[in-house]
Amino acid sequence: MGRAVLNRLLLAPCVYVALLQAVPVLKADDAFDRDAALSVSQAAIGEAIGAYTLRDTDGQPFQMQSLSGRPYVLSMIYTSCHHVCPLITRRIASNVEIAREALGDEAFAVVTVGFDWRVDTPERMRLYRRNMGAANAAWHFLSGDDGSIRSLTEDTGFQFTASSGGFEHLSQTTIVDANGRIYRQIYGDDFKTQAFVEPLKELVLGNHQASGFVQSWIDTVKLFCTVYDPNSGRYAFDYSIFVALLTGILCLGAVLIFIVREWRIAR
Repeated sequence: MGRAVLNRLLLAPCVYVALLQAVPVLKADDAFDRDAALSVSQAAIGEAIGAYTLRDTDGQPFQMQSLSGRPYVLSMIYTSCHHVCPLITRRIASNVEIAREALGDEAFAVVTVGFDWRVDTPERMRLYRRNMGAANAAWHFLSGDDGSIRSLTEDTGFQFTASSGGFEHLSQTTIVDANGRIYRQIYGDDFKTQAFVEPLKELVLGNHQASGFVQSWIDTVKLFCTVYDPNSGRYAFDYSIFVALLTGILCLGAVLIFIVREWRIAR
């Protein structure tokens, strides 16, 4: 009996060390530094997202490279969060509706990734999606293993630390361009609609590489004439720009006619 107790006492430190290696532990001096996290987040702008393989809510492989060719919105959440993460997701959802109304349903994709890889399984992500009411086919809720999640968070400049209540992290939403590079970082769980839609508008309507001349011209007009209406909280095509342009042309024409007529009289 004494030998069994002694063996357990000798084994306990080994088990403790193994647990420390397997589970990230937040030390007192590892408190989340928001200023440092913000700097890392900003430094990620312009960096490329790696070709990672995650899993969708059905447990099927999802290639991040499959998103190339159009912009997408990327957010990192953990499903055990009951406050900030749902607020961010719902805020994204409301602004996605506005952005798609202005830019088109297929203009961009949305991706939400669970970064607590031990807990955020495809089943948990499916339940989270259902609770958020985000059933759109172009909104992907994804899970990953430790390696892919760590690499993805490094690429996006998203930092998090374990805490007694779950995790501490920036309220960060990332806009990624059609080439898979980070274009903009948006912060907060109640960000303004313009902060979300404007970078998407620039990416969708300002990218003329794959467009013909006519489509490029149309997109340029839309880029400058699709504006935010604070009264309705939506984006709309502003015809007043054309009215002002036409008025200017008519005024210039009237001045030219007057000058020509006076010149003829003077002769």
